[in-house]
Amino acid sequence: METFAFLKTMNNQTQRFPSLVVVLVSCVALGAAPARAQAQEQSSPDRVSYVTDPTRPVLVKASLVNGGITVKAYDGKEVIVEARARIRERESSRSESNSMKRIVVSSTGLSVEAENNEVHVSTDSFARPIDLTITVPVHTSLKLSAVNDGSIVVTGVDGELDINDVNGSVTLNNVSGSAVAHALNGRVLVTFTRINPKPMAFSSLNGDIDVTFPADLKANLTLKSDRGEIFSDFDVQVQASAPKQTVEDGRKDGGKYVVKIDKSVHGTIGGGGPEMQFTNFNGSIYIRKTGAAR
Repeated sequence: METFAFLKTMNNQTQRFPSLVVVLVSCVALGAAPARAQAQEQSSPDRVSYVTDPTRPVLVKASLVNGGITVKAYDGKEVIVEARARIRERESSRSESNSMKRIVVSSTGLSVEAENNEVHVSTDSFARPIDLTITVPVHTSLKLSAVNDGSIVVTGVDGELDINDVNGSVTLNNVSGSAVAHALNGRVLVTFTRINPKPMAFSSLNGDIDVTFPADLKANLTLKSDRGEIFSDFDVQVQASAPKQTVEDGRKDGGKYVVKIDKSVHGTIGGGGPEMQFTNFNGSIYIRKTGAAR
């Protein structure tokens, strides 16, 4: 019941951060998938590149049903996409003893569509895990989603980041700009070198949320962790006011009278600033200051 209450709360939050809806829908449809126990090897990659216009913003969208996504920034103007199919390690079988040879299927079905500096990446492989490695210009915004058998890792990118992973972790290393990051069954680990003054959201159902901000952070915080603790080495000014109540009175139309009491903790850092939401169910929340002792 608590899980459904958490998902209902997350649904309310998506009214302000609609990008989280995709992850929740995927979760309900597909559920959590167990990690693969078999050892795996990788094939040679399929590779596609697209030359962007460096005078305009770049947006890269990528989604996978099975597999992981790695994005790294570089000082160039091409978006370079590499897709690699995971191949299960060969096992002894009856067919091999009968002198039959296995034919390796290594195709990825990679699809890259690009127009006006917007690049869409996908594959038509749903059962076989495909790992994407995408190299992008530093100033690139990302919308990435994965469901099973892989994590999402982004390094060095400066832009608006919208990252969702259902059954894997989300790691954003030395990024700049703003982020909405969700890992349903994994950890969210983020390190900012610089931030834009925009609303952000970080959430997980089963995993810690650990975000490091520049020391001059100014933010309004909304914090909630049902089965975990909340820690910060910033000077967080927690609001001492009574919990916020929301009243829905539909009695005039024959409906219900409902009162909801918000159980989130509200506070400010640096006198306040853009809203930042941290929502967890079965994990702790860490809000760190760059340079602080670990």
